[in-house]
Amino acid sequence: MKNKSRLLAAALVCALVLTGCGPQRTEPGPEPEGTAAEPVAYVPLDDRPDNVERVEYLAESLGYALAMPERDWYRTALDGQPLNENGTQCGNMGRLYEWVLEQEAAGCDRYILSLDQMLSGGLVNSRCATAEMITMPDGREAPAAQALEELLAALAEDPDNVVWLLDSVMRLAPTVGYAGGTLEEYNWIRDFGAGARETLAEDALTLENVFESYWRTVGWDWEKFYSDVVKKLGEAGVDISGENYYRPFGVLAANLDARERKLRLSDQAQRILLQPGHENFRLMIGIDDSSLEDCIQKNEIAYLRGGLRTDREGNPMDWLLAGVDDLAFKAVARMYLDETGWRGGTAAVRYYGGTEDSPACDYDFQPLTTVVAEHLELFGLTESGNPLAAGLQVLVLTQPAEEESKNAYYEALMGDLEECRRENRPVILIDAGNGRYGTAFHEKLTKEAELGWLLSYAGFLDMAIVTGTALSHGVARYAYLQSGEESETAERAFARTLADSILKDFCYKNVVRNDLLAYIRNDLGGDPNNFWTPEIDREAVQARLERGMEGAVKDVVKNLQRSNFFTLEPGEEKGWGGIALENYRFPWDRAFEIGIDIRLGEFTEPHEKILGIYYR
Repeated sequence: MKNKSRLLAAALVCALVLTGCGPQRTEPGPEPEGTAAEPVAYVPLDDRPDNVERVEYLAESLGYALAMPERDWYRTALDGQPLNENGTQCGNMGRLYEWVLEQEAAGCDRYILSLDQMLSGGLVNSRCATAEMITMPDGREAPAAQALEELLAALAEDPDNVVWLLDSVMRLAPTVGYAGGTLEEYNWIRDFGAGARETLAEDALTLENVFESYWRTVGWDWEKFYSDVVKKLGEAGVDISGENYYRPFGVLAANLDARERKLRLSDQAQRILLQPGHENFRLMIGIDDSSLEDCIQKNEIAYLRGGLRTDREGNPMDWLLAGVDDLAFKAVARMYLDETGWRGGTAAVRYYGGTEDSPACDYDFQPLTTVVAEHLELFGLTESGNPLAAGLQVLVLTQPAEEESKNAYYEALMGDLEECRRENRPVILIDAGNGRYGTAFHEKLTKEAELGWLLSYAGFLDMAIVTGTALSHGVARYAYLQSGEESETAERAFARTLADSILKDFCYKNVVRNDLLAYIRNDLGGDPNNFWTPEIDREAVQARLERGMEGAVKDVVKNLQRSNFFTLEPGEEKGWGGIALENYRFPWDRAFEIGIDIRLGEFTEPHEKILGIYYR
């Protein structure tokens, strides 16, 4: 019976195609003239796609236009790669300081500024920076603390300015392949950072006591730990003879010096914002890769929580949440919600997989349910246990509690997603499976769901970041639709950000990237984490990427081109047009992530389907 239905459907589609009613695809062309948008001066965390083009898409989808400094000024270069024009691997803090003041002089009144970039030259450099001085374009040197104070004072002079500051709690270990950092160093420093520390509270929770707690691990035999570290380094081929025996200690000390510097600057930012005149400033702190243990971050987090502000009504003015690479998404979304008078709403969160009460990956320190709940609070959403009464539907696939039930978990999600589509309930979809479902879940979605109808989707990075990414995009889109605004530029930007997220997760992360990892290691003898150490045939890697993506994206693109956009009123739907993918690239010359340019055709009349197959 099933085969007969398929044959009937295929015959019907063929007949429709022959009569001119087949799937319509508008040809992607040049971008149309954009509508006037509200400018936002933005200094990114670094030059990865999640901090640049995807933030641009989100901002444009809400009627903003990001102004950004030259890429070289916020670029990160891994070891062996070409340096920036300032002769370093990190961003140009002096140029960025000057650039922000130029935006202020030009009349800008919205800012989103990464403090890790402004004060340390980017996220990666903030994990190892110990220098106190920033060199300005005129050659003058100023302490980072002084530069921060002067910059915030200048922005506070205009009471119309709205300033979002983004900061982070340093992760447990520095970056492999940057400033000479090795995998062996990363592993043992992370082990040290994950060790339990005494909990500081009340009067004992001071900045100096937090610094002292870095060294005071609970229940550790330091001498044994250190001798084991030296032994492992020697087995890995590291020279630990003579005075080199003490080199690991110096590496750890430098790491903790950078950690202390960073927390001092975070503390100073909080103290400045407590002063009068900073009521329109917002601070959002993200917790970088962490651990479930009472790790080195524990007292830092508690200390920074104590400095978060609330307004007279008790509403948060600052936030401290899991996730760093999604900070700009959250700031853009929350800025829009504040400016449009968003009054919050309700969300029904449904989990599939049975592990939502545990951290979703090794780098999370909270259960997934807690991470989701804190992000719902950020966006003014109240969790509802009744999906029928909730405004938003949040569907979350977790890691499988039982391997043999994996199919049942995502089949249950698919059933609820189909019901939401039928009843026109807006959906935010989160894949927190951490790769445990392979490609099966994505293939199911591609074959049976209407991907372009979703409000948002995320699944590529660590799960705390995935949560913040999906919710910021989804809530912002929902609020935009409720506002009644309409703009061709905004709609096309929304389509790009949704397509970008789906394509990279479905097609690159779990398909093409695995092939590239093997090809780089086995065929080229290189390191997928850095194409320059050793230097490999980058043109061959680029060609492999393009061939792989050409085949991997076909079904997903076809699905998107036959999707309709979600609308509050079903009768107002419109269809996706054609999609062209161009300029595949490796932003950091590593295989971890890619960039894509997405060109779109004109949107169409609503697509229709018969027997589950879209024919128009």
